[in-house]
Amino acid sequence: MASQGNGSSDESIFKTPTIKFTKLFINGEFVDSVSGKTFETIDPRNGEVIARIAEGDKEDIDVAVKAARHAFDHGPWPRLPGVARARIMHKFADLIEENVEELAALDTVDAGKLFSAGKALDIPHVASLLRYYAGAADKIHGEVLKMSRELQGYTLLEPIGVVGHIIPWNFPSTIFFMKVAPALAAGCTMIVKPAEQTPLSALYYAHLSKLAGIPDGVINVVTGFGPTAGAALSCHMDVDKVSFTGSTEVGHKVMKAAAESNLKQVSLELGGKSPLLIFDDADVDKAAELALLGVLYNKGEICVASSRVFVQEGIYDELVKKLIEKAKNCVIGDPFDSKTQLGPQVDKQQFEKILSYIEHGKREGATLLTGGKPSRNKGYFLQPTIFSDVKEDMLIAKDEIFGPVMSLMKFKTIDEAIKCANNTRYGLAAGIVTKNLDVANTVSRSIRAGIIWINCYFAFDNDCPYGGYKMSGFGRDFGIEALHKFLQVKSVVTPIYNSPWL
Repeated sequence: MASQGNGSSDESIFKTPTIKFTKLFINGEFVDSVSGKTFETIDPRNGEVIARIAEGDKEDIDVAVKAARHAFDHGPWPRLPGVARARIMHKFADLIEENVEELAALDTVDAGKLFSAGKALDIPHVASLLRYYAGAADKIHGEVLKMSRELQGYTLLEPIGVVGHIIPWNFPSTIFFMKVAPALAAGCTMIVKPAEQTPLSALYYAHLSKLAGIPDGVINVVTGFGPTAGAALSCHMDVDKVSFTGSTEVGHKVMKAAAESNLKQVSLELGGKSPLLIFDDADVDKAAELALLGVLYNKGEICVASSRVFVQEGIYDELVKKLIEKAKNCVIGDPFDSKTQLGPQVDKQQFEKILSYIEHGKREGATLLTGGKPSRNKGYFLQPTIFSDVKEDMLIAKDEIFGPVMSLMKFKTIDEAIKCANNTRYGLAAGIVTKNLDVANTVSRSIRAGIIWINCYFAFDNDCPYGGYKMSGFGRDFGIEALHKFLQVKSVVTPIYNSPWL
């Protein structure tokens, strides 16, 4: 097992689960793409082909949307009592829990995610998401209105219709159910377009949805590429809403396509360049652990990564020493090994993109404190990388790198820290490390971001909504707010008596 600094053996523990599902899932059946084309999904541990997957494009999206439209307009799912939908969703969750290891292994070989984290966290969490929204399925109701005229009024909450979910590659399971679970509870039907880098678990979930009793056409999974399948879904006239998680650049395209077609509703969870502010009174060891967690978790391939770390000058030098020491001790290796802390980046393109940003940082004058290089000759493994002497106008301080790269900057005052934190086009998340409640309250209310973590990081919960400000998008995932993204409000009004002015 290799780590950055200990020179251990470079042997890997290559494990590949049996790949059972490689075709599109449309109207309750696994089918070939209309064109018959396939594409390769690659194991990031070694760059080798795992399987060939059906490549859906516009024609396949048309077929899937037709199935979802029929299931919504004429099928049972939107018409079932909420308690009946909940019962099926709980069965779906049961099946996921029965297949935890296989599902975690699929995300490990497809995305390079740690198997231990998938087995203990990611896959159990998606089952809990289904159960959370199942609990809300029979509690969807409107309000009786007190009208200002001689009228009776009430509102109905109705499913929005056919939804297109476009899923990124960094959390293939979690984000699948962040979207699918509330949409199911609302009574929607849907087409899921997983990332081309990570299609395997989405197809397995499609299989489990059939076993759980979800009616045909309610969940359809079309694997393929963004410019073809994703674009066709975004502009389709029979899709009522698109929910997209991914880059800000692609988010622009999704929103434009939605506007130019049928003005379908859109929710976007986009990029981030999240700040972590560490104040002088912080425990240095804890602060260093949180800073590294914020940028190394999931190999830095997470939209809320705390890639900009601002440290108050009184503890800056001490914290830098701790960060370098801990980063050098990070265990890099095969993600199936329980000792591994950092697996491979998702694919060659992302691996090379991160390296290019590291080179930009060097050229622009930042000081490379540790890391910055590939850690193995095979696969897409990178060392944890920390830069100091970073200026706010450098690319590494402005752009979302989506890798294990930290930019360290120093500040003096609270006002300076707030100004630096907000000096970004993004606004997804932020972290604050301090023992001073006044500082925590002041700073958390001053940063323009959708979620603020105080003395913690990545503290997600099913009950706690999160989403973006500014160019990090709009709409919220998790919590009851996510359920309402998939509901329409209808008002019903009748006169109380016949009035000549009504």
